[in-house]
Amino acid sequence: MMKKVIIVDDEAFILMILEDKLKSAGFKVLTRRNGQGIMELLKSEKPDLLIVDWMLPDTTGIDICRMIKNTLELSAVPVFMLTAKGQEADEKYAMESGAVKYITKPFSPKTLLNLVIETIGEAK
Repeated sequence: MMKKVIIVDDEAFILMILEDKLKSAGFKVLTRRNGQGIMELLKSEKPDLLIVDWMLPDTTGIDICRMIKNTLELSAVPVFMLTAKGQEADEKYAMESGAVKYITKPFSPKTLLNLVIETIGEAK
């Protein structure tokens, strides 16, 4: 069964790069530009991983992280926080909110792919 990753980022270029990289590695990828309906999407799709930007137009990755960790059926979904916030205190805050990885922009798509594989395994 193909492993599934959901990516939420308001930057179209980042979505395109990550989607291409993950799909070429065999992952099923769903993307969103904002947090609207994200909890419903997570519940219906049951992804193996969520990659979410900290700063979204309608919510924050932190809020999404907290909602996931407080929803029993989603609490095991690992979350990567993708962000331009590079301060140590920000990373600590994200990890306390439930993120398992903290990735600062700019980032290497290859490195991110390796982190995905390290966290959830190969695509198939």
